[in-house]
Order: sequence, then structure tokens, then C-alpha cells
Amino acid sequence: MKLYIAEKPSLARAIAAAMPGQSSRDDGFIRCANGDVISWCVGHLLEQAEPEAYDPRYKQWRLEHLPIIPEQWQLVPRPKMKTQLGVLRRLSKQATELVHAGDPDREGQLLVDEVIDYLGVGVEKRQTMKRLLIADLNPSAVRQSLARLRENREFLPLSVSALARSRADWLFGINLTRALTLQGRRVGFDGLLSVGRVQTPVLGLVVARDREIEAFTPKPYYEVAAHLETPQGERFTALWQPSEACANWQDEEGRVLSEALAKNVAQRISGRTGLVESAQRKEGSQPPPLPYNLSSLQMDASKRFGLSAQQVLDACQALYEKHRVITYPRSDCRYLPAEHHSEATQVVSAIRRCADELKPACDGADLRLRSSAWNDSKVGAHHAIIPTRKASASGLSKSEAQVYELIARQYLMQFYPRWAFADVKLEIRIEGGLFMAKARQTLEPGWKVLLGKKEEDARLPRVQVNDALLCREGEVLSKMTQPPKAFTDASLLAAMTGIARFVTDTALRKVLRETDGLGTEATRAGIIELLIRRGYLRRQGKVLSSSEAGRGLIDALPAQVTLPDMTAHWESALDAMARREGRYDAFMGQLSERLTALVEQVAAKPPEALRGVKVEPGRRGRRSAAKGGGKRRTSRKRKSERATT
Repeated sequence: MKLYIAEKPSLARAIAAAMPGQSSRDDGFIRCANGDVISWCVGHLLEQAEPEAYDPRYKQWRLEHLPIIPEQWQLVPRPKMKTQLGVLRRLSKQATELVHAGDPDREGQLLVDEVIDYLGVGVEKRQTMKRLLIADLNPSAVRQSLARLRENREFLPLSVSALARSRADWLFGINLTRALTLQGRRVGFDGLLSVGRVQTPVLGLVVARDREIEAFTPKPYYEVAAHLETPQGERFTALWQPSEACANWQDEEGRVLSEALAKNVAQRISGRTGLVESAQRKEGSQPPPLPYNLSSLQMDASKRFGLSAQQVLDACQALYEKHRVITYPRSDCRYLPAEHHSEATQVVSAIRRCADELKPACDGADLRLRSSAWNDSKVGAHHAIIPTRKASASGLSKSEAQVYELIARQYLMQFYPRWAFADVKLEIRIEGGLFMAKARQTLEPGWKVLLGKKEEDARLPRVQVNDALLCREGEVLSKMTQPPKAFTDASLLAAMTGIARFVTDTALRKVLRETDGLGTEATRAGIIELLIRRGYLRRQGKVLSSSEAGRGLIDALPAQVTLPDMTAHWESALDAMARREGRYDAFMGQLSERLTALVEQVAAKPPEALRGVKVEPGRRGRRSAAKGGGKRRTSRKRKSERATT
């Protein structure tokens, strides 16, 4: 008997639907016509044991107990999951072969691997265990995946990386949450102070941005526009480019702060003749944007429809599991397998039936084209999010329809030509001053026709070097410096995925790749919502801002905990581990050393930044637990203490 262990019941049902013959449902598993069995987890069946499992003393919160660093890690069944674990234990003993069918990502890999380990499955079965990777729940796609089983041991580094992440989150959350909460009591803060390896630096980004905005003082600055006319009567505008001689009247951004200087320049050039000093025209093109991964989809959906990151993730899950019209959504990849190009006709046909507004785009697609998206070397366990070949999408909610439209349009762009344009730059010398005009003109719209909006090009006349132009008027443009923009879901997600921009360590910034970031594709939306639920962030419309408690928490912690540098370094190390380029023991050893020092810093002085800060109603957390007593926490409350991300 072959036993398939799926990540969740919906995936198990999809596998059963792809099997030949009639299957039958039993308690905790599905029996196929050929005698094989499909069972499932329900997310993680196991969780990290609580501190008191290692030592009963740890049930009470005491600074002298910290840091708590287990020597032998323990997993325990999640509440109400013992029955399903029992089903898997019995079936795994009966099975002659095991197939790992977790989701195609790090967490999905660990989720089943840890169950196999916990159940004590024999060495021979573990060594011969297969891996089933499914990104599309429709029967035909599942059958293709079933025909391409791989060796599960190939994916061991993914599991080790996810395990290191899980344990790092436990250590960081348990120890610093306890330390800071206990210290908070000393200054009268009567609430749980949740610290997380990822959530705290994310909160730190928002707090820093909010304070930049509040401290910002707008300053006036001035530009000079030369309104020019060619001998043929064509008119355009060029802007003054101050020379080095003007440096004393400019700020660090090169903006002119002297109105008198700007007025003097405007007066000098009015009615004068200028000569074209340079006329450049450079043609270029841009390929279509790659298909979406989860973060890029969340950013675009936030900008276009105002959807939160969590709303996009929820819509994606429904489109994948319930409607089966998109592929696996928690993907961090934006590329597609080369062989998938042969399915384009069927996918585009499905889009035509599922999204009426995209029918013209489907008609205009040239399926012979092959964009750079099809690249086997950049596809790992999962590929970009694209529509499936299922040609029915009835009953979609508004947000589901919006998200499907974005995914489908992005896929269709791969079958449109490049956007071709010409960049024109003119430099004109007037009374010794240099003025510049730039414009980008579309030559062929290509994939941009799918964006549904026609942009008017800022056209410049065709002129040559030494052509004389009349400056009809010099105009002073009075402007004000603008504060940084407050974070939104879209911009905060962009910050989390491109965290190198916010890393202060220049050496670390250099080694971070574009794919590194805070959190994972699957957790980023949850981190934002977690910070809101805990009262550290607020959402007003699209804007995210920090609360008084959120700011106090950041101020109470050592700076290295609130900055993304340390976590970005850890994320880079975890990614290296997944690529067989990093070691688990080295990572955990360094983490333990640093954690000890951080706990000592937090315990060294009371968090004065939290003195007088009130806990928002309903967000007190476990007051009795923080004082060292109280009832045993439920699973949900234990998770709030751990603050795993």
C-alpha cells in the first residue's frame, strides 16, 4: 500500500480525484480504487513544546530563568490533533511506501517531515519516501505531478531551513517577550509586550517612518522653467540645471533655496535666444513584467483595488483551493517551467471564459511568443502564480474576481511584444545657464495595451545642435519639500521584500540578494495583521501608522532588535541553508550567543519609554502569566507569547 500524506484535506481530495477508479472516504483518510491511501495533516499537527515542558520552573515568568534554550527540542501534538496523528501512525505502519504531499515550499516540506520523524517511521521507509509537488489542484495537472514523483531526500535542506526558522522564532519570541513584559511591569505597563524576530523590525520600520513624517519641516525651493519656441513655432519647456557656482544656495538634494537667485535667472533668460547644445535620442524597449509571486501580487492589488495583504492572500487561497482557477499562491518565484509554455492555448482559453473583460486581451495574444518568464533555471519547488486550465470561475467574490483578473492579465502580457520607446533629451544654453528637457515617447505599446489606459507622451520637437531657440519667458516655479509617505500595505510589503534598502550595515547590504527579505511570502500578510491585532499598528484607509504602545515597545528594546539588519542576516543564512550552502549548527550557535546578550540588555534597565503608556482595551495579554502565576495557557494564548514571527 502506498500512503500519500497531504498538507490539508483539500489537497488530499484533489489527489484522490486524479486517481483512477472510485475512491471511498473513511475516518481521516481516503482509500483509492487501487488500494493506495491518501491521508492528511491539518496544517501543522505538531508545535514546539512550551518552556515548562523542559523545566516546570519555567511555568512562572522570571528574569533569572532567561534565556531559555532547550538542549533537546520537543514537539507536542496541537490540541485536537491527536486523533489525526493516530490515523497517520497506523497508516504509516501499514504502508509499504510513503509519499510526501506537503505544499511546495519550506513550511510544507517541514510540516510532513516533522510528522514522519515524530511517528518514528523506520529508516528504510524514510529513505525511499517520494515527494509529490502540486501547484495546480485540477485533476489533469495533479495526474501530471503524480507521474513525476521525486525523491523526498532531495528536499531535506528545505526542511532543515524551515526547522531552523521555527526554532529561531521560538527562542526569540519566548525569551524577549518574557523579558520585556516583566520589565514593563516595573514601569506600570500592564500588558503583554510581544517581541518577534520579524514582526519587531517591521514595526520598527513603521515607527521610524512615522517619526520622520512628524519631524519633517517643509521648506520652500525654486525651479526655473524656460518656455521655448522653435523657428517653426513648436513650443516646449526646459528646466534650469544649476551650476557648481550655485552650490551655496542649494540643499543636499541640489534644490535651489534662494528665490532671489531663481528670479534673477528667470529675468535674464526672458526674451533671449538659446542654442541647442545637445540633442540626444535613444531608442529602447522593455519586456513584459514577469508573472506574479505572492508579494508582487499583494502590492499591485493594494495599489489598484485597495486590498490589504491579508485580503489578497485569502482571495488567492479561495481561487486555488475552492475554485481551482489559479496555481499554488504562496509562491516566491516569478518564473515558469519551459514545458509549461505548451499549455498556453488551454490557459488562455480558460481566461477567456473566466474573465469577460479580458477577452480582447486573449484575442490579441500571440501564443508563439516566449517571454523571459519561461526559465527552468529559476524555478524551484514552485513556479509563478498563473491561471489554471479550468474554464469556469462562477461564484467569485468581488475581491476574488479582482485578484484573478490581475493574475490573468499578467500572464497574458507574456504573449505580447516588448514596449518600444524613444528617450529624448535636449540641453539648451541660455545666457550661460544650462536648461534641460526630457521626454519618453512610445513607439510600439506592446504589452502596455493590456493596462487599459492610454498615456499621453510628452513630445519634444526635433532639433539639432546649434539650432537657435527663442526663450519666450522665464518662469519661477515655487515648490515645497514633501515629507516621506506613510506606509501602506503595498509599500510595507515592498519594504519587507526589498529589505536591503533599509539595512544600515553597508557590508550586509552588499551581500543581500534581491530575493532576501523579512518573513516569507506566506507570512508577510499575517505579520501586518498581527501587529494591528496587538495594537502596535493602526490601519486608516490605506495608511498604516504606529500606536503609542508600538512606539514605546520599539524604544524599550535594544536598537539591533528593532532594525532589520539582524533579521535580514538570519534570513540570508536560512536561505543559504535551503541551498545547501549554510549549516544548521553554526546558525543556531550564533543565534544563542546573541540572544543571551540581548536578554541581558533588556534586563539591565526598566523600559522608561513605556512609562505612562496605556494598554488598549482587550489587549492586556496574560497579566497573571507575566507575574509568574495563573492558569495554564491555551494554545491560542501560548502563540501570543511566542510571537513566532
